[in-house]
Amino acid sequence: MPIRIVLADDHVLVRQSLRSLLEREGIEVAGEASDGQELVCVAASLRPDVAVVDIGMPLMNGVEAAGELRRSSPQTRTILLTKHNEDQYVTEALRAGIKGYVLKNQAANDLIHAIHQVCRGGFYLSPSISQTVVDAYLSKAVTPPDPLTSRERQVLQLISEGKSTKDVACLLGISAKTAESHRSRLMQKLDIHETASLVRYAIRRGLIQP
Repeated sequence: MPIRIVLADDHVLVRQSLRSLLEREGIEVAGEASDGQELVCVAASLRPDVAVVDIGMPLMNGVEAAGELRRSSPQTRTILLTKHNEDQYVTEALRAGIKGYVLKNQAANDLIHAIHQVCRGGFYLSPSISQTVVDAYLSKAVTPPDPLTSRERQVLQLISEGKSTKDVACLLGISAKTAESHRSRLMQKLDIHETASLVRYAIRRGLIQP
């Protein structure tokens, strides 16, 4: 029985290239998504073995989506496919429960190896980042945990993408009053009171890309 995959990337050409690569290796691409919210819905419906996810997606980034998948589709193992090897991206991914972290500048068979490894219950990090980042993570010499809840991080990402409170409410299916409450609370927690500073914080935490 072939491994079943869902691909999530906001670039159609990237998804098409990945689909061709995986299908040549006998891996079934069961579905695709263009943002993190769509990924969570698609995975809940299809229950794939693995989700191959880009970090920098709109509405909900790959790290947040990985955290949501742990709750909504716990049998799905998440592999992040990204150009980012900075510590903050990798450690946030580890906290979110990802099973694989593959750099886009690696050979194609790196991703194939990662998929087979996580399907066997293992864990995979591209060789160029594994040693230093895992050592730092295990020694806790990393960025302090984010004080925000998952919902507050979603609101922060949307604000940082330029969405209004009304837009945030609509996208998350909540009232404008609730969206404003989340915004006020996260600003209070972070002691940040202007949008530009929120954007800088979101970039540092890997929620959005500069």
